[in-house]
Amino acid sequence: MPHTLLVDTDTLAAHLDDPLWVLVDCRSDPADPEFGRTAYRAGHLPGAIFLDLDGELCGEHTGHNGRHPLPDPQRLLEVLGAAGIGPDTQVVVYDDRGGASAARLWWMLRWLGHEAVAVLDGGLPRWEADGRPLVTEVPVRRPASLTGRARDLMRVDTGFVLAGLDDPGLLLVDARVAPRYRGELEPIDPVAGRIPGAVNRPAPDNLAPDGRFRPAAELKAGFEKLMADAGARAGSEPLAPQQLVHYCGSGIAACHNLLAMEIAGLPGARLYPGSWSEWIADPARPVERG
Repeated sequence: MPHTLLVDTDTLAAHLDDPLWVLVDCRSDPADPEFGRTAYRAGHLPGAIFLDLDGELCGEHTGHNGRHPLPDPQRLLEVLGAAGIGPDTQVVVYDDRGGASAARLWWMLRWLGHEAVAVLDGGLPRWEADGRPLVTEVPVRRPASLTGRARDLMRVDTGFVLAGLDDPGLLLVDARVAPRYRGELEPIDPVAGRIPGAVNRPAPDNLAPDGRFRPAAELKAGFEKLMADAGARAGSEPLAPQQLVHYCGSGIAACHNLLAMEIAGLPGARLYPGSWSEWIADPARPVERG
């Protein structure tokens, strides 16, 4: 039975020598594109390979498609295959910041149709807290052949968002922390604020104090309240997960909310990959603050 959402450190430790499992370190820092690779060289989980969120896992920047545009699907399949990920591979992804970067790769693999991918619950901090080692050796993986097709129903583009701004049947969910959502500060992008009508669900709210995901029932209650409140504002029944579109600064933390909804048993929400950094590339698009 493949793991498709989360794995704990015990489960991962038991499969470190399993040739059908590939462990991927995708640590990153929005302020430092070299952070992930540097941190990986300093110490990583045994057997883990590194994939660069700002390079290998990112598309070409045009100045109009956000800070982390999706890569060409065929190019992404080639990158993943070169890393040893094949059709029968169980992929486990981790980072050191609550799973935000890891959730993006989790979503991307599912976008390509690869279901056997899970996030290490608690990531590297949990691994170390459980007394497990880090290493500096870089493994050599045998290349694999990965095929797939992008499932574009999992995402929306800017035109879709713009057309739906006045649609009560569409709920935009912003995964950034509250001060950025309100437009009180913006440490990364040149414009502060949010897409009009969006509600706030900061990605860190998905985590318990120990850094692992909250229980499914807690996550479900939180997202169901968002959907019920949106329905009430529209004078209708609660919205369905399929009516939610998640975004953040550049389409990374939004995937954390998508993973949390899947854990909660609420599949079907979609990602706006370009997110805020793509939205503000055109100054004619409206911005809301407060």
